[in-house]
Amino acid sequence: MTEFSFDALRRWPDVEAPNLSASDATDRLVLDTAASELADAAVGDVVAIGDRYGALALGAAALHGAGGIRVHQDGLSQERAIAANAERLGLSDRVELRPLDDELVSGARVVLLQLPRSLDALDEIAGLIARSASPDARVFAGGRVKHMTPAMNDVLGTAFGSVSAGLARQKSRVLTASSPRIGAPQRWPKSRRHDDLGLTVWAHGAVFSGNQIDVGTRFLLDYLDAVPAGARDVVDLGCGTGVLATEFAKRRPDARVTATDQSAAAAASAHLTAEANRVGDHVTVQRDDGLSAQPDASVDAVLLNPPFHIGASVHAGIALKLFAEAGRVLRPGGTLLAVWNSHLQYRAQLERLVGRTTQLGRNAKFTVTVSRRLD
Repeated sequence: MTEFSFDALRRWPDVEAPNLSASDATDRLVLDTAASELADAAVGDVVAIGDRYGALALGAAALHGAGGIRVHQDGLSQERAIAANAERLGLSDRVELRPLDDELVSGARVVLLQLPRSLDALDEIAGLIARSASPDARVFAGGRVKHMTPAMNDVLGTAFGSVSAGLARQKSRVLTASSPRIGAPQRWPKSRRHDDLGLTVWAHGAVFSGNQIDVGTRFLLDYLDAVPAGARDVVDLGCGTGVLATEFAKRRPDARVTATDQSAAAAASAHLTAEANRVGDHVTVQRDDGLSAQPDASVDAVLLNPPFHIGASVHAGIALKLFAEAGRVLRPGGTLLAVWNSHLQYRAQLERLVGRTTQLGRNAKFTVTVSRRLD
């Protein structure tokens, strides 16, 4: 076995901070619970899903000798962190990063899963495993007890004949699912028509707010006209299901709109949303970490509804990163139109990272601002 320490894992290039770790007790408990199955696994038998920074896949490789491990992580920065950790630990030849599709789990006998907090995300993953994994597949799904609910057992139970809960350890617990229900229906992605906006929204399970439109985005839609009429290159940063990009493209058919998100589920959903609303030829969807694919001073406007959580932690790191990226890619005179939770008081950071900032609207929860890059 390869020498391995969970403490050696890093989050980089994702946000790093003293209160943010690259592994937790859940990773250790999942691997311990699945130890006998991992010891018997052949090359290609093991899949890790939601493996945030590689603790599951790299732990299975180093501690249990598993090889040919297929890995899916929805976030691009976390995916890159897994690759960086694998290279640093000399385990790159043991893991393969894959999208969330049938080939990811085809024939798999052991699935290691960090439970997503979204039941929709869990439903999509469970259905996929049941349809495509080996008939004798076992799923070891772990989470922090404070984030687990009986509904997770119910969701797994729709795709597996047996679901059992293990004993808690260090505030973590593992659900073990087996006997996949062969022929489980494919329910994802799902669409919803919003007649009040004239929009059809498509969503995969892992996307924030699903095929509904979150209240922050709805508030920002009222202010899209604050983007100057001459804006031609426009980015929907952290696009989610692509609602802002799609609506802007509908209103400004002469604009070139790029919808970008680090989430694979979001990028796929945004593409479907743009196509469903007949603006697919005006909207380019990219999976990107921030705006790394965009050159400096290359766009006229950025639309942004930033997240204020990193996993389960309230943390401003992602929002500040996105503000800085917007400031970098805006041309002189360019516009950042943003909505954010009012209690976070981002105006000073927007002034510092982008430029002169004006409040356009405020309600009980959200603030909408426009920032102009002056230099």
